[in-house]
Amino acid sequence: MQKLKIETQSGTLLDGVLFSQTPSKTVIIAITGIHGNFYSNPFYYNIGHTLSQSGIDFIYAQTRNAFGKTDFVNPKTGQPESIGSWNEDFAKTIEDLTAYVDFAEQKGYQHIVLAGHSLGANKVIHYLAETQDKRVAKFILLSPANVTHLTNAISEQQRAYIRHQVEKGNSQRLLPFELFGWLPCIADTAFQWLYSPLLNNVHVEPNSDFSQVAKIQHTGALLIGTLDRFTYGDPPGFLRNINNHFQSADKNTLIFIENTGHTYQQKEQEVADKLLDLVKDWGY
Repeated sequence: MQKLKIETQSGTLLDGVLFSQTPSKTVIIAITGIHGNFYSNPFYYNIGHTLSQSGIDFIYAQTRNAFGKTDFVNPKTGQPESIGSWNEDFAKTIEDLTAYVDFAEQKGYQHIVLAGHSLGANKVIHYLAETQDKRVAKFILLSPANVTHLTNAISEQQRAYIRHQVEKGNSQRLLPFELFGWLPCIADTAFQWLYSPLLNNVHVEPNSDFSQVAKIQHTGALLIGTLDRFTYGDPPGFLRNINNHFQSADKNTLIFIENTGHTYQQKEQEVADKLLDLVKDWGY
């Protein structure tokens, strides 16, 4: 494993890990979700080792929300910077993912597969919808995040407080409560969770806003555990509903991992093996 420091256009430093054992023509870049670090999502190790042992490189790709807070000095500005789930700006998604794809292109990979887990999958959708990046050969969406399911837990009193802070110009002020009951964050980040359409791009309801998914021209695969608790009891239906809105719906592969949830506990190796088979089926 090789630790990576990926620098974005604005100088923000993102931490990643490259799993590679031999020179490879193919890389899978896996964009993590909120708090989607190795400590909370150990399945990344299984995927990385399984793929690299078969000659496919794997990049574990943290964006701004992999941890609660990370401090560093921005090499472009020379100023201290702090990123994390506490102050994430969803509008930086394209900048973050571009940095990883740029890195893969510079490394000379012939096939770049852009994957994402949980909110990372939503970020992949947003990125491909807005950029149509031809450098990306395929996508893999692992357990996309149903943002509405999360925000439904926010009370009307909390919503009113968040709106009031933003309207008063206090958007950078830390909330006196934890969003969702577990996320300390500033008012601006909470406001985006509630009202930004950028990452709220997949839904349970067939007639909801799937405009980002519908714009994507790439083909790929979607994967979910059949016990994923963010789908109102129907993970397969949730995944099929998302796929139905792709231009490439009939060409995409849907994979269901039985008897496991959002982070694939007890099925980590099965997920890794399924991804390896998938990439082989693609001829990479």
